[in-house]
Amino acid sequence: MDFQISEDSAPSEFISEEQRRQLVGRPPATGAWLVGDPLGDRKFTDAFSLELESGKTLHSARLAYESWGELNESKSNAVLVLHALTGDSHTVGNSSKAHPTSGWWNGLIGPGLAIDTDKYFVLTPNVLGGCQGSTGPSSLNPRGNEYGANFPQLTIRDQANAFNELARQLQIDKWYAIVGGSMAGMHALEMVIENPEVTNRLAILAAPPFSTADQIALNTVQLEAIRSDSNFAGGDYYNAKPGFGPHRGLALARRMALLNYRSPEELNERFGRSWQSQVSPISENGKYAVESYLDFHGNKFVRRFDANSYITLVSAMNSHDVARGRESLEKALGRISCPTLVLGIDSDRLFPLAGQELIAKHISGELYGGELQVIQSEFGHDGFLIEIEEVGLRLGGLLQA
Repeated sequence: MDFQISEDSAPSEFISEEQRRQLVGRPPATGAWLVGDPLGDRKFTDAFSLELESGKTLHSARLAYESWGELNESKSNAVLVLHALTGDSHTVGNSSKAHPTSGWWNGLIGPGLAIDTDKYFVLTPNVLGGCQGSTGPSSLNPRGNEYGANFPQLTIRDQANAFNELARQLQIDKWYAIVGGSMAGMHALEMVIENPEVTNRLAILAAPPFSTADQIALNTVQLEAIRSDSNFAGGDYYNAKPGFGPHRGLALARRMALLNYRSPEELNERFGRSWQSQVSPISENGKYAVESYLDFHGNKFVRRFDANSYITLVSAMNSHDVARGRESLEKALGRISCPTLVLGIDSDRLFPLAGQELIAKHISGELYGGELQVIQSEFGHDGFLIEIEEVGLRLGGLLQA
């Protein structure tokens, strides 16, 4: 595996000694993009204020975003592609000093591809609260210090409202399509339920209509892993020297998450009971190969993400419930009246098919293919990122319909 490919977008495989050596050296206190770092392909909105569900107002907020293709004169060909929890605006492209990983949907967006940039203007913003350019905990507050743990609590609806501000600034009155998988599917649902006229088409991939108790529980232990790291220092760690940030806690949270993202079948088939580098974990203090896989990707992750952002985004996911403050789940989903692709992965243990079945059952718009689209995949939840051909076939069909 290319070291710079996000682990979410590639099948699991054995970690080589060369790959392990690439992580030698102390990571910075945060893997966030910071002002003064190379811009790469990022663009930024003008600063805006956002009223939050908590009753607070976030002032001087900005979203970082990237785009591909050309916006037509009528601004009717804009496709909004939203990213999942640990993604960012770099949906397509190579890794560089400015972008720590290559595009998480390379092969799906581009000239002649499923989301054809010869036809569409495609845009991906980094979510509010994220750490790759958009305002978040690693950003500076009005006093000139990082927000840290004082960054305001966000909900999925708050973040969806920030995406609406992006559209307003770009003078895009209606999206040609909104596409979201996993956490991004939560955002996409909220955008369309709140304003059914915001888009002509909608794609919800491997996302639920609400976060269940089981999902909140899985999220909670990840957040506690971060907070229990003494180097987390209550969220005030940005001035820590390399190697003294909350790396152990964040890496542990990432290991936990990876187990939810992949299927038992994939891990069992890929690794079995193999040893890492042929060193016995029984008599020679070695590790099983699957342990090394989790260690490697946990240690890699801390070099591109921020612990406070992880807490902010996962907490927002816990807030997700399309029925909250609305009459019912059925009536909330019934507000979705545009042609919609609802897609699930048969081996997804993070957001199982039951959630997508609810969405497909209760939307009032035309359902792509006439039913929930189920992809059979060994890759679990991450199948919506890895199964490019199957996902692309259905996304392309929705866009052309």
